[in-house]
This record gives sequence, structure tokens and C-alpha cells, in this order.
Amino acid sequence: MLRQRTVKALVRTAGVGLHSGQRVELTLRPAAPDTGIVFRRVDLPEPVDIPARAERVGDTRMASTLMAADSGPGAQVRVATVEHLMSALAGLGIDNLYVDVTAPEIPILDGSAGSFVFLIQSVGIVEQPAAKRFMRVLQSIEVREGDKWARLDPHFGFKLAFSIDFGHPAIDATLQRVEVDFAQQSYLSSIARARTFGFMHDVEALRAHGLAQGGSLGNAIVMDEYRVLNTDGLRSDDEFVKHKILDAIGDLYLVGHPLLAAYSAHKSGHALNNALLRALIAQPQAWAYATFAQRREAPRLFELDWAGA
Repeated sequence: MLRQRTVKALVRTAGVGLHSGQRVELTLRPAAPDTGIVFRRVDLPEPVDIPARAERVGDTRMASTLMAADSGPGAQVRVATVEHLMSALAGLGIDNLYVDVTAPEIPILDGSAGSFVFLIQSVGIVEQPAAKRFMRVLQSIEVREGDKWARLDPHFGFKLAFSIDFGHPAIDATLQRVEVDFAQQSYLSSIARARTFGFMHDVEALRAHGLAQGGSLGNAIVMDEYRVLNTDGLRSDDEFVKHKILDAIGDLYLVGHPLLAAYSAHKSGHALNNALLRALIAQPQAWAYATFAQRREAPRLFELDWAGA
């Protein structure tokens, strides 16, 4: 049986929020089978739980932000910038986890998912006595906004294709389109270390809106009008578009289960990715749950990264 997974023990780290600039302590705790990923604001007088679900995404400006229920004392409680951690959890096959945070944002760490992967690997992963449940796409779903689009097609596995077009010299000099099939490629080696990026000319406007308060050359690729300002340059010549794939993996994992699908997109972002999930959920005939009694019956998605617990 292909089983659900969680971490072996509690593990902690701390850092700064990319947009809030606040110091935040992050604790990952094991969770029972069928719990899912649950974020918990432990800095409040009474802790508030927010399940990592697409319908809980309430803000997509520069990040995916989960909101507590619309009514009750936790109405305005949020956890922002969850996509990099969610991407790492998808890549490592983590189904169940409590994520305790002491501020309204996940720490940015180095700007990629790599630090979260290292954190989880440092404590280990354990398989649980319950079948991993997938969400299998049966019919194609597409959403569009101007020249931007995102799409899910049936596929017995998980693969992504993404193209970007920023019209910036530093980005134009790199690869603009990447395809990744996790039956053949490792998330850890091909995607996890791709960092978020931004432009100096946007910083003032973002900070005026309370965003990018914690951004720096230590946690993002930063560009002026012509070039990358980080002295160490890029980690790969496709780092920009691969970070968009990293984000998409995290955004898509907010559906609550690993997807069996082919995702393709052009210039998509957090808002469009969330709209795609909501469109999928709204059409019950377009998807079905799937489990696998034998590992050999399952698709080879993330096979290189899920091979051992």
C-alpha cells in the first residue's frame, strides 16, 4: 500500500517574514493519518487552526495567504506565504502535519523550498498505517486572465510545464520555459533550491502596501533595470522559471491531496493557480479520489523523493 506520511518528531526553526518583516518561529509537528496539513497560529490568546485548503486562500498578492473561517473570533486570522513550505511538503510526500507559527507569515528563510526540505530531512519522515489519497484529474480544466492561463489535464502521474515573459534583460537571458516530470526527475535536485525573485523598482510600491518588508539579497534574487544584484548570481540558468514551478507545486498542494495531473501554465501566479483549483473542485465530475493497494500500481510521481520514509 502506498501510505500516508508525516515527520518522525517535532522540529523547529526561526526566520523573518518576507512581506511582514516580522521574526517568526516555525514548529513542524507530527499529525495523525487523515489530518492533512494544518497551520496553527500559536501566538494568539487562543490558538487558531487553519487547514491548508484552496477555499481558505483569501489573499494572493505576491503570496498565497490562508485565512481562518469567515465567522467567529478567528475571522481575521491569517498565515501568509505558505507556498514554499507547501511545495516542500508536496515534494517530500508529507500528507499530515501541524505547522505552528508565532506570526502571520511563514519565514522566508533562503527564499526557496530547500531550507524546509533540509529541516524535514533532519528529523526524518515516517510512513503511517493509512493509504495515501490522491486527487485524480479526469477532465481538463483551464482558467484565463488576459494573456495569462493555467490548465490541468488528465495524466497518470504529476508533471508541470511553465513559461514566463517578464521582458527584463536578466530574465530574458535565461530559459523561459521548463517542463518537469516527477516520474523521471527529482523535486529535491531540480526544483527545491530555486529562489523567489523581485525587482528594485517594485520595492518602494510593495513596501507602501505593507509587502516585501523583510526582503533582502539573502532571501531573494533581486534585479535592477538590467542585471541580477546578488553577488553569487543564479543557482541555475533556469532558476526564474523553476521558482514559478516551485510556487505552482505549493499552490496546487492546497487542494488537500497530491494531484494526478499534468499542469501547464503561462505567466500564471498565486491568484490564477487558486482559481484553477477552485474551478476543479467546483466540477465533481472532473476529478476522483484514488488510492493504491500496491506501490507497483501507483504512478511514479516523485518516485525519486518518496522512495524511502
